[in-house]
Amino acid sequence: MRKTWWKEAVAYQIYPRSFCDSNGDGIGDLQGIISKLDYLEELGIGLVWLSPIYPSPNDDNGYDVADYQGVAQEFGSMADFDLLLEQLHRRGIRLIMDFVANHTSDEHPWFRESRKSRDNPYRDWYIWRPGKDGREPNNWESIFRGSAWELDEGTGDYYLHLFSKKQPDLNWENPSVRTAIYRAMRWWLDKGVDGFRLDAINYLSKVPGLPDAASAGAGSYADAMRLCAMGPRLHEYLNEMKREVFDHYDIFTVGEASLTTVDEAASLTHEEHGSLNSLFHFEHTILDIEPGDRASWKPRKLDIGELKRVLGKWQIGLEGTGWNAPFFGNHDLPRAVSRFGDDNRYRAESAKLIATILLTLKGTPFIYQGDEIGMTNARFASIDDYRDVATLNMYNEYRDAEGMHPNDILPLAHRYSRDNARTPMHWTGGPHAGFSSVQPWIGINDNHEQINVERERQDRNSVLQFYKSLIALRKQYAVLVYGEFQAIDDAPRDVFAFARFMDGTRIVVLGNFSRQETLLEMNQSSAGKLLLGNYCGNPSSKDGWILLRPFESRVYVENT
Repeated sequence: MRKTWWKEAVAYQIYPRSFCDSNGDGIGDLQGIISKLDYLEELGIGLVWLSPIYPSPNDDNGYDVADYQGVAQEFGSMADFDLLLEQLHRRGIRLIMDFVANHTSDEHPWFRESRKSRDNPYRDWYIWRPGKDGREPNNWESIFRGSAWELDEGTGDYYLHLFSKKQPDLNWENPSVRTAIYRAMRWWLDKGVDGFRLDAINYLSKVPGLPDAASAGAGSYADAMRLCAMGPRLHEYLNEMKREVFDHYDIFTVGEASLTTVDEAASLTHEEHGSLNSLFHFEHTILDIEPGDRASWKPRKLDIGELKRVLGKWQIGLEGTGWNAPFFGNHDLPRAVSRFGDDNRYRAESAKLIATILLTLKGTPFIYQGDEIGMTNARFASIDDYRDVATLNMYNEYRDAEGMHPNDILPLAHRYSRDNARTPMHWTGGPHAGFSSVQPWIGINDNHEQINVERERQDRNSVLQFYKSLIALRKQYAVLVYGEFQAIDDAPRDVFAFARFMDGTRIVVLGNFSRQETLLEMNQSSAGKLLLGNYCGNPSSKDGWILLRPFESRVYVENT
């Protein structure tokens, strides 16, 4: 496989609203990000993914775009953006924008025109249908719950919205839509941005005829989405996007693609003929909810054996053809340490374990802001403290449609709400966590006095320092970037063990995802030289075998 800058970079997602507030309005902004660029450089970041900063009514925190070629006033100005880009590039850090191509805001000028009349020139820019027997055109459910159709009183037709009712889906069958989107993409690339994270990119092509889903009502989201994911013209659209836009720049593209199989991902990201460089799949992020509906809050125990199988399947499935983008957290998910580790007694150990796996898997790894200091779920005391549209809709559905008591719903929000990842970044243990000089737009996690950048910088054994060591290790050993992945299948069920090998160098990675000591039938001499571990002191052993402590991780190297 060819060597490129984006394969070697470690990426960091910034959620601007919650990163750093420079002007005291409680909302993070571009100048706030600029003030923390030395921190990112110190961490070793080579690529930043910037969540949407476009003008938006913020029904879905910027993923409802009202202008593809502007900057929202609460984040600053275009001059601020230009300075951010310049300062990132000066530090050798690339920037990819979050681009939302599946839908716009209902306040976008295109949609305002589209809803004026049935014969408006922009009518066919969105997906409009007449009702059926006095109801919606079909039984599709939105990802944010409720019908995926909204009645427009002015014209009497319904428009499709796979997400919020304020996020109408664009009609990608219309060439004018595609031309307009490509024009906006080129506008940003001509400014010097280094690529895109493409939101919900595998939903552009809907199944012809928009037939009913197999099931209807609450919980049928997944059935409806399968009729839209990887639709019949998706490859055509993405190949056109690549031909018209991507091929003319040295950039990195990563698509968000839920409900995508390994084979589909290999085709989309194929080294020679794929349309994208990489993609985010979500198969490992739904292992702690009941199967059938990735948008539900129906918990089940996380099966580490299944986690190993899924991650290994994607590593092997894209080997030699496509490219992975490993991640454990982002703005749509609970905090990684609260989901895959232990955010109480073993918080630091399990945060370091997650970092070990993330930064040694093959692919371009993505760190979500705050995970590098082990930030946890917030667990707000009241539903009134939550801001996320998906959380509020889910809460109302469970209360009204399923009759659940609010006291039983709130613990589910504590576990699964997207707002867990959206609480402000902990820079200090002081007022408002050093994020802002005033009360932020959403509450601060109560544990910010114990978990913050200032404190972690001063502790040589902190989660932050461990991330720095791992990133440095990845830069030192090319095998961690380009080496092949090989699962070590005879490891105990709760131990994720694998090797990376290339040109006579073999890296062995061990991670114990349990709260108990676990014996691994491997002696240290066969594993190689210990490069890094998340426990202080000498590694433990028993009768010559490696003994892994709770949430312990180790990285060994062997030269053959």
